[in-house]
This record gives sequence, structure tokens and C-alpha cells, in this order.
Amino acid sequence: MGGACSRKRVQLDNEDNFPSGSSRRYSKSASSKWLATSFSRPACEQRGNQRCPSLLELCIQNIREDIDRYSTFSMLPRDISQQIFNELVYSQRLTDISFESFRDCALQDLHLGECPGVNDSWMDVISSQGISLLSVDLSGSDVTDSGLIDLEDCTNLQSLNFNYCDQISDLGLDQISGFSNLTSLSFRRNNSITEQGMSALGSLVNLVKLDLERCPGIGGGLVHLKGLTKLESLNIKWCNCITDADMKHLSGLTNLKELQISCSKVTDVGISYLKGLCKLNLLNLEGCPVTAACLETLSALSSLLYLNLNRCHLSDDGCEGFSKLGKLKVLNLGFNDITDACLVHLKGLQCLKCLVLSDTEVGSSGLRHLSGLTNLESINLSFTMITDGGLRKLSGLSSLKSLNLDARQITDNGIAALSCLTGLTHLDLFGARITDTGTNYLRNFKSLQSLEICGGGLTDAGIRNIKDLSSLLLLNLSQNCNLTDKSLELISGLTGLVSLNVSNSRITRAGLQHLKPLKTLKSLTLESCKVTANDIKKLQSTDLPQLVSYRPE
Repeated sequence: MGGACSRKRVQLDNEDNFPSGSSRRYSKSASSKWLATSFSRPACEQRGNQRCPSLLELCIQNIREDIDRYSTFSMLPRDISQQIFNELVYSQRLTDISFESFRDCALQDLHLGECPGVNDSWMDVISSQGISLLSVDLSGSDVTDSGLIDLEDCTNLQSLNFNYCDQISDLGLDQISGFSNLTSLSFRRNNSITEQGMSALGSLVNLVKLDLERCPGIGGGLVHLKGLTKLESLNIKWCNCITDADMKHLSGLTNLKELQISCSKVTDVGISYLKGLCKLNLLNLEGCPVTAACLETLSALSSLLYLNLNRCHLSDDGCEGFSKLGKLKVLNLGFNDITDACLVHLKGLQCLKCLVLSDTEVGSSGLRHLSGLTNLESINLSFTMITDGGLRKLSGLSSLKSLNLDARQITDNGIAALSCLTGLTHLDLFGARITDTGTNYLRNFKSLQSLEICGGGLTDAGIRNIKDLSSLLLLNLSQNCNLTDKSLELISGLTGLVSLNVSNSRITRAGLQHLKPLKTLKSLTLESCKVTANDIKKLQSTDLPQLVSYRPE
């Protein structure tokens, strides 16, 4: 099977639940976040299918194309200069030379995280915005501690983002310690910040959001956060240096609403220090060595809505504590040694909307305890012991929109048992043994936006039952080695598709002509097919202008 199509069951380095393998530097091209941008362009009015840009937008686009003709925008109103700057960043046309044109423009937001080549030489223009500057994003740049000195006159700064800035250390933290108006600060993936450097954060008394994800040297430094009583969000995921002792320093941060400490050394003892955080509504403990004993503490968190216990040390013993978490909306119990005996304690969680049970020993008999959770919108049952017969117990969950059944024991009969769940928008049958017969039941799911069937049992005949699912945005048919160019012809009517994967099939270069109507396609994967990167590039240049990610590449 093609490497891009196979799914790994264990992804310990799965940052933000996106596929692993992306660069440790800030991504500037197609990646797991390829559908996102750092900010949105102004929306254009629509008249039928005709795009109707405003006069101002047309002017800005013309400036973008002739940017080298302009030496300064400082005479323009600030909001117009800001829009020109945003357009240059969005279109990746901003350079060190064109950036000079924005000197003394009193801009409020400089989001440079998408720009290559940003370093200390850019800081002089950044600092020229003075007291107007409110937000700076330098993610992935080569800015150093020395460069941060230039920010000293930007005293009204409220948000700073230095994610993936490898050359900023404790000295850099000291440079920003005087920005008392800061409400948001982010230093993801920084190996140079230490416990001593964290002392600089103690003066940032107005901080509301602090992100120190993957900063391995901050162990013991959380003591300096004790005075940040306005803090509402703290992210210290993937900091293996964090221990129970660090949790004690967070016990007084009673305004905390979000706390992420996944993949740390925190145990049940550390969690006990959080008992007084009554405003906490999100707690991420993924990969921490906690057991079901921590549920006694969590039951005291009256606002808790989102709880991630994925890859922890849970077993059935002590799981009766879940019954006290009646307000939970999202619960992740994946990769734990729990069985059907645990599920009996979930049947009272009537507010639950999302439940993850992937890679557990949960089986079909336990699903009867979920049949009364009528507010459930999403269930992940991948790599569990669930069988076709057990799926009938989910048939009454009329609110269900997303269902993951990536398991080899699921067959056509399983889809038949779910055919009444007509509100499904996402269905993952990646490894299930679905044949052409099973696709007949897919006709009931008219609202499907995402569909994955990769068990190898489909032929072109089965695609006939998929071709009318006009709401589809993502379609993954990889590993079905009997699919031919005829399948692409049938798929050609799904003009809303954004992502298509038909890897490991019999697709050829000739079949690419059928993809021409898919004008919104942004991702195309045809690995291990009789198609080359040049074939796809040609199609991209002539017919698929939105295509930004493709394989082979």
C-alpha cells in the first residue's frame, strides 16, 4: 500500500490531532493545515456565479501586482494600509524591500508568520508602527533576542506570537517583560527557554492566554505564573519536564478555563491540586500517567465540558467516577485498557456530544449503554471490538453526524444497520470490509461531506452509488485496487470536492481528463497509479487552479 494512504494506529507525535510528519518549522506551504490561513481576505460580493470585487479591492489588487513601484504608504489612512499589507502577506508577495513601504504607517496587526526571510532586519520597520501596534506574529522567523530590543517603543502590544522561533531564548523573554498590556503570548517549540527565563513572565499581569507547548526546559518555572490571576488559557503540552510539583503553582489561577498538560509527568497527585479551578471547562491530559482515581478531583470541576484522557492509564477499575461528570460535552478515552464495563458509567452523560473510544477493548454489548445518549453527534469506534450486530444499538442516535468505523470486522451489514442515520455528514470506513453491495446503503446519507472507504473491496460499480452524494467535500477511496478511470468519470459530477484520494488503483493519465470539472479541488492524491507528477501539474495549470496539494509530487 502507498505510504501516503496507510494509517498508523499510534501517532505519539500527533500535534493538535493533525497527521504527523510536518516540519518542525512553521509550515509555509501545503501541510496538514493546508486549508487554513492566518487570516481571511475580505469577502467579495457575489452576483450569481459572477465575482463582483469592490473598487477598493481592485485598487489593492493592482497595488499588489505593481508593489515595486511604491516607496511608502504612510500617507494613506491606516485601515487601507493595513488591507494592502494583509493582501501582500496573503498572496506571499511581501519581501524585505516591499515591507519598507510600510514604515511609519501606524499599523495595528503585523501577521508575518506566513512570510519567508523575516529576521532582525525587519524589526526596525515593525517598531516604527509605535504605540499603534497591537499584534505581532513572527512565527517561524529568524528573529533573535537582539531583534526584540526594537519593540521597546511598541508599548501597547497586546499579542505576541513567536512559535518556532529557534533563536529566541531567556534574553528575549526578558526584553518583552515590560509589555504589561500583553494579553496573549505564544512560544511553541522553543528549546532555549528555561526555568530561569520564565521569571520574566511574572510581570505580565494582564496575560489571558499563554502557550508554551513543546518547551522542554521550563520545568520548575511555573512558579513564576502564580501571580497571573487573569490567565484563562495555559498550554504546556508535550513538556515532559512538567511534574506534580508544577501543578501546585497553578492551584491559585482560579480564572483558568483551558489547561493543556498532555504528555507530561503529571499523575493523580498533580491533578488533585486543580480541585479549586471551578471555571475550568477544558482539560487535556492526553498521555499523562493518570488513572481513573483522578476522576474524584475532576468531579469537583463544576464547569468541565471537554476532557481528554487519551493514552492515559485508565482501566475499568474506578470508572464509576465518570457518572459524576454530567456536564461533559466531549470525552476522549482512546488508547486505554477499558472494556464494556466502563461504558455503563457513561449512560448518564446526557450532554455528551462527542465520544472517542478508539483503540480500546470496547465491544458490541457495551454499545447498549450509549443508546440513550441522544445528543451524541460524533463517535469514534476505530480499532475496537465492535461488530456489525452491535451497530444496530446506535440506530436510534438521530443526532449523530460523525461516525468512525475504521475496523476490519465491519462489513456491508454494518452499513445496513446504520442506514436510518440520515443526518451523517462524516463517515469513516477506512479499513472496513465494504464491497459494492454495501455502497447501496450510502444512498441514504445525502448529507455526507466526508467519506472514506479504503478496505479494498470496491470496483467501479460501487462508485455509481457514491456519485450522487453531492454534498461531499472529502472522498478517500485509496487501496481499492480495482478502481479504473471509469470511477473518475463517475466522480466528475461531485463538483464540490475539495479533497480526493484514489491511490493504489488502476487510474491512468487518460482518466485525469474527468477531473476537469472539479474546480474547487485543493488536494489530489494518486500515488501508486499510472500517473506522474507532471501529469498532475499540467492538469493543475490548465483546469484546477485551486489545487495546492498533490501526490505524487
